[in-house]
Amino acid sequence: MMQLSLRLAAIAEMVTEGSRLVDVGCDHGYLPVYLVLQKKIPGAIAMDVRKGPLSRAQEHLEEYGLGKYIETRLSDGLMALKPGEGDTLVIAGMGGPLMEKILTEGEAVLASFQELILQPQSDIPHFRHFLLEKGWNITQEKIILEDGKFYPMMKAVKSRGEAGEPYTKMEEWFGRQLLEERSPVLRKYLKRELRIRREILEKLTHTPSPAAEERMKEIEEEKQLICAALERYESK
Repeated sequence: MMQLSLRLAAIAEMVTEGSRLVDVGCDHGYLPVYLVLQKKIPGAIAMDVRKGPLSRAQEHLEEYGLGKYIETRLSDGLMALKPGEGDTLVIAGMGGPLMEKILTEGEAVLASFQELILQPQSDIPHFRHFLLEKGWNITQEKIILEDGKFYPMMKAVKSRGEAGEPYTKMEEWFGRQLLEERSPVLRKYLKRELRIRREILEKLTHTPSPAAEERMKEIEEEKQLICAALERYESK
């Protein structure tokens, strides 16, 4: 049986059993192949904007004899997908702004999904804000540390009725659920981010200028936010 990386295994756990998967930016197709082999999903559509990754995904489908369960499509985001073709949308391993672009341009198709499982690699606070603003509720969050890199991921469902409690700035930055459960991996991430901010502030103090002063103010605010998040680990 094939093995997934820690990051992909965490994403696989978030997928609701029995759902039809759409994997955008499927790379080698490991995730849909694994989920079908595990009989967790009945089938999937693996999509990528590049022919190379799709070709490699196709090779894996043939290797495991899953051609009739998993379809590959060349697609820029969700452009090659029709409403109702999937229940669970996975987009992982891309920058936050690119993921926002894919979700915005595919809004007509997006409405037919039951859940989104997303793993943005940059601009995480803005991406959380974007999701909430678009009416998606974040129901589950994880953060994985693998090979020295941190991978935050989230599961979101379309809001039905009244919106939940608005996120604080700290929750947008670090994840409401991760903070509430005092994720040990998040703590490691916060400590690393605090160290980085301190190093930046130290360098900026040696290059005085109006631009440096403005940057110092921004970094100091971020540092205080990280410190406040770390304090939650000390409280009962």
